[in-house]
Amino acid sequence: MKYVNKPVPKTDAMSLVTGKPVYTDDLAPSDCLIVKILRSPHANAWVEEIKTDAAKKIEGIACVLTYEDVSHKRFTLAGQTAPEISPWDRYIIDKHVRFVGDPVAIVAGETEEAVDKALKRIKVKYRVEEAVLDIHTAKDNPILVHPEDDWYMPIPAGGDNKRNLCSSNVEEVGDVDAMLEKCAYTVDQVYHTKANQQTMMETFRTYCYMDHFQRLTVVSSTQIPFHIRRIVGNALNIPSSKVRVIKPRIGGGFGAKQSSVSEVFPALVTWVTGRPSKIVFSRKESMIASSPRHEMEVHIRMGADENGIVKAIDLYTLSNTGAYGEHGPTTVGLQAINPLRCIVIRKPTVLPMMLFTPICRQLALIVLWCHTGYFCCGVCSR
Repeated sequence: MKYVNKPVPKTDAMSLVTGKPVYTDDLAPSDCLIVKILRSPHANAWVEEIKTDAAKKIEGIACVLTYEDVSHKRFTLAGQTAPEISPWDRYIIDKHVRFVGDPVAIVAGETEEAVDKALKRIKVKYRVEEAVLDIHTAKDNPILVHPEDDWYMPIPAGGDNKRNLCSSNVEEVGDVDAMLEKCAYTVDQVYHTKANQQTMMETFRTYCYMDHFQRLTVVSSTQIPFHIRRIVGNALNIPSSKVRVIKPRIGGGFGAKQSSVSEVFPALVTWVTGRPSKIVFSRKESMIASSPRHEMEVHIRMGADENGIVKAIDLYTLSNTGAYGEHGPTTVGLQAINPLRCIVIRKPTVLPMMLFTPICRQLALIVLWCHTGYFCCGVCSR
């Protein structure tokens, strides 16, 4: 009973109100290499040639890394319990760039000025291809976001990269059409919710260093420190036992930091150079190359009897997972299934479908997108 009915000060309360350094960039060592990313200007292209010699010669540049310098073992940035249901569909840097903002090169140097200068010296020759940007035309489109043969899903969730499908599923009980025919009242509506950025105050940022046990230590503004350990290990193709993750106080996340966004870049630089390094996303980078919530289109048919009791729901959802599939299967599944648990129904049908498009990768917003389904079911039941 020592603490019951008594005020208990938070551990970090005084540090916060007195302005002490508690956030990631506050704690980063002063000798960190500055890490920045050269990003693709194209939504669908292949890097045919990249010249980095001029960039590497700039004084203060520690390394310039391209697709030739990374592990070619697919992994996912999704931060959910292992085994991760999201498709393993990316490299740290890929020869195939899939959205405007996809990484093309990583530059690390002693000063921001040197890194900015080096980014301008990198020359890239792209083979630009047509992009499919509409979720209505993405399925079975001859233009594939992921044509590679090493794309795979550890857990079957209806995904097929040769059809631009991140995941798909049908769950059905009873004859919905027959039940809707019997209903006194029916509603048939389509709702479209656009992708939204969480725009937390603290942008994505990470610093890394090698500790005295030669473990890669990752200090990051993240919501998922334990998953980051696994993700970084997979990305670098090293045992996760060689990775330690520390999560300081974060300046907002709202689901955006529920997957890895910035961690793999300084992690690779520190692993290659042995030196501390850090990356701080600009606001623009946080908008174009992070993890906004998914665009979704929900077609809902609902029927009720004379007393207003819902008897049938038919829910068909198209969701835009963007260029990569992090959290794609779970977000579309939860927005479809969870609202139905809150309504007394007799004959539900749910068909969620998650599609790839060459748009910035998508993720969660606080509650893994359940509110899209709640909104549609709630409006239709009024």
